[in-house]
Amino acid sequence: MRRIVYVVIMCAAFTLLLMPLAANAAQVGTITGLSGNASWRIKANIPYASLTKGMAISEGNWIKTGPNGWVELTLNDKSKFTLANNTEFEINSFLLTRNKREGSFNLAQGKLRASVVKFGGRQSGMTVKSGTAVAGIKGTEFLMLSQGQANVFFGNEGKVGVSGDTKGQQQPLTAGTMTQNTRGITPLDPLKVEAGTPVAEARDIFNTVTAAQPPAEWTDSGKIGDIIARWNINYGHYLADSGKYQEALHVFQIALDLTQVAEVRADAQLERGAVYARFLSNPELALAAYLLVLEEYPKLPQAETALFNTAQILLEMGFNDQARLRFEQYLKTYPQGRHYSTSETLLKNLGK
Repeated sequence: MRRIVYVVIMCAAFTLLLMPLAANAAQVGTITGLSGNASWRIKANIPYASLTKGMAISEGNWIKTGPNGWVELTLNDKSKFTLANNTEFEINSFLLTRNKREGSFNLAQGKLRASVVKFGGRQSGMTVKSGTAVAGIKGTEFLMLSQGQANVFFGNEGKVGVSGDTKGQQQPLTAGTMTQNTRGITPLDPLKVEAGTPVAEARDIFNTVTAAQPPAEWTDSGKIGDIIARWNINYGHYLADSGKYQEALHVFQIALDLTQVAEVRADAQLERGAVYARFLSNPELALAAYLLVLEEYPKLPQAETALFNTAQILLEMGFNDQARLRFEQYLKTYPQGRHYSTSETLLKNLGK
């Protein structure tokens, strides 16, 4: 009996010790909507527990949604963050007084809609960060996707300043436009989202999965990054033809970081190789891109172009023996290939 009483006393004492810690964390808002699998934790690096509607959320807390999870967090100023599925979100800090509002939030991964109410001309500074981008917001609504090192932003209302880091150049994201970046690089110039384009399709899916009510099914949610990655292949090609070579390389890298679709990744590497070879006179980096395609995607149609380009670059660099081996490989692997006759001619010239 004494042992039971002792355990009860110790548990009570431990609870009392934790109470000041919980009290010191300022409450920032409440879970006003929840669907599917969702969880939370008091701070980083501890296990998640089940999240419930009506739960108070404080500074330092994390929210995580599962494959079918959807959460609406309403802050004390009535601003809302809506988290779609497969999202992890941290509330770093939030201060609200009569004349001042400051908040810092971290989108570790996933998709969110930020609907931040206007603050009537008073001092306001709110930021949503990922590992490689920062959105500075006042009174506005925007969509943010963080996937790996890549980020995509759509403006729905107001204006958002988007940068690669807190000290970098900001791009003005306004209603009806989008921008994107990866690896902390300054985001691309915002583009108008034209109706009927793949970008518009991706935005519409994004709006649906972060709407005021969760979607009936989540099948399309995972397509957003893939759709934009595919579109980036054509957009990057356009930038390269326009003489914007570094922007084109940035776009192709975003495509690589946004998707795991093999065909899109192979196309992005081919395009990177073309920019380095045709426009930047950098055969070493072009060769690296083509060899990646041969190594990672040898069964895809893109491997034919990569193999021929590899042989050509080796020839241009003066590595005749290696070029000969690659031309021979091409003739053997692609007897009906579109570069067969050219490869045959170049190989004969090497023989001379």
